Amino acid sequence: MLVLVAPGQGAQTPGFLTPWLELPGATDRIAAWSDAIGLDLAHYGTKADADEIRDTAVAQPLLVAAGLLSAAALDASPGVVAGHSVGEITAAVLAGVIDDEAALRFVRTRGLGMAEAAAVTETGMAALLGGDPAVTVPHLEKLGLTPANVNGGGQIVAAGTLAQIAALTEDMPEGVRRVVALKVAGAFHTHHMAPAVEKLRAAAGALTVADPKVTYVSNADGKTVADGAEVISRLVGQVANPVRWDLCMETFKELGVTAIIEAAPGGTLVGLAKRALPGVKTLALKTPDDLDAARALISEHAGA
Repeated sequence: MLVLVAPGQGAQTPGFLTPWLELPGATDRIAAWSDAIGLDLAHYGTKADADEIRDTAVAQPLLVAAGLLSAAALDASPGVVAGHSVGEITAAVLAGVIDDEAALRFVRTRGLGMAEAAAVTETGMAALLGGDPAVTVPHLEKLGLTPANVNGGGQIVAAGTLAQIAALTEDMPEGVRRVVALKVAGAFHTHHMAPAVEKLRAAAGALTVADPKVTYVSNADGKTVADGAEVISRLVGQVANPVRWDLCMETFKELGVTAIIEAAPGGTLVGLAKRALPGVKTLALKTPDDLDAARALISEHAGA
């Protein structure tokens, strides 16, 4: 069984969209999506520098667009889909819950709302490498930080004010080897994002929603969700609640997943899977050069 996963914010790098625009029809699709949301995705994905694409309002639609382009190029239906943070919107399209243009409009609202919420207070996120969650989580809470992403594979991402993040670097939990600041512009998946939830709830009311056509795994709790309205409700709430990618990977294991392909810009989630799911084949779509290997993996593992 194959699962197709989509990465979250922080996976973007300058120029990463460039090779994908060489695929037939890709430029036209990107242009249509850009017109729909009032954002030049081709410019930001090919010419913008790291600071420009760090902007939440830019990064999020860019990631969803890239994920959809790369998944469409595979031309295959996975048995299971899931996404990390904003990647869940990509997964919702792949599952048939919403269409691609609706997803881009929705993620544009999400990015703008979260950027606005992040501007209220100077906040950020940092990855903690190593350590035991049973020790790390209480330590973070003691410092006033939120375990915003519990990623499995020995990684938890903390979020809070910049002062709280600075305190963490001076007072790391026992067993944590390193604290790495992330290239994001706010404390996502915390109470700091509450204003964005209301904006997304209003946008969700305009969506045409269908039930998932394949197994959809929610990063709120790792559970499978078969109701389209419930998928959208979870997409709305997740901006202010932690991502439990560790539980998603537990569900992959329970479902008997044998291979994972990560949509562009891939790398982060397959890295976690290599540590948490030994024996599961993994492949990251970084450029179209990876498509042939991905198709071979699909033909071998997409039988269920």
